[in-house]
Amino acid sequence: MGKRIIAVNAGPRRGWNTDTLIDEAIRGAEAAGADTQKFDLFRLERYTGCISCFGCKREKNQGHCICRDGLTPVLDAIREGDGLIIGSPNYLSEMTASFRALYERLIFQNLTYQAERPCCNVHPVPVLLIMTSNAPERGYLELLGNYQRTLSLFVGPTQVLVSGDTLQLRDYSKTDWPWSMFDPEEKMRRHESVFPEEMKKAYAMGKSLAASTSEGD
Repeated sequence: MGKRIIAVNAGPRRGWNTDTLIDEAIRGAEAAGADTQKFDLFRLERYTGCISCFGCKREKNQGHCICRDGLTPVLDAIREGDGLIIGSPNYLSEMTASFRALYERLIFQNLTYQAERPCCNVHPVPVLLIMTSNAPERGYLELLGNYQRTLSLFVGPTQVLVSGDTLQLRDYSKTDWPWSMFDPEEKMRRHESVFPEEMKKAYAMGKSLAASTSEGD
């Protein structure tokens, strides 16, 4: 049986930029022999971010969020998996609210508040964090650096893939009012020339992620 890679789409649009890059990373992981399981956060039962109950701070619950809702099977799968692929579009200079909800619960369950042992995660796994944005890639280094450091500390060694200036619509002329901030022709040119290369990179990173889980055995 192959390594188990968990993939999470924290964006709402199936088949678009974030979802496509996640699927390419999944294909890469499967090419490396991994088994994969994918979750779409926008299609789960109702859930919330951390509710600050501190249940995970009890010794018997360390590493386990005790809040039971739509995120529980996702958290369980990540805890039992061998790697994590997670992607989100950027909304208003941040990840989606759905991403943040999972991120809070994923990190906080492993945070001990102990200076000598801040993290209780006994099963670190490699992570591929994917972010897409209709704005250019520049300016996101600090945001992604913060996520990369925190995920590396509490989940496992994290790599980042950013796709900026993405295509939002197939036909910008069909909007109710002109989206004059964008050049639709340039967006399409980039989508047809650059985005396929980013898909290849996602594939390669997914393959490398799955291979890295084997090397650590």
